[in-house]
Amino acid sequence: MYSVLYTDVHVKGAAMTTLTFTDFRKRASGVLSKVEKGEAFVIVRHGRPIAELSPVSSEAPHQPAWKRPGLRLANPGLNLSRAILEEREA
Repeated sequence: MYSVLYTDVHVKGAAMTTLTFTDFRKRASGVLSKVEKGEAFVIVRHGRPIAELSPVSSEAPHQPAWKRPGLRLANPGLNLSRAILEEREA
């Protein structure tokens, strides 16, 4: 299937097939099908690794910081602007 396919390399303890960028572009659909089945690839350009392509982990998705609820400032008896002004003067 691949015209230029290198030997397996070990990255982070897992065996990954090394594939040239050109071969990846030519056969992206087939490579992605193999990734869906659990295979992992290292894509190289000019002999240097540029990307790791592996299946999505089954862990809970990480929520970006901008989607997490913000901190709420609570200071009984003071409004926020007064609390900020007092902090600046101190």
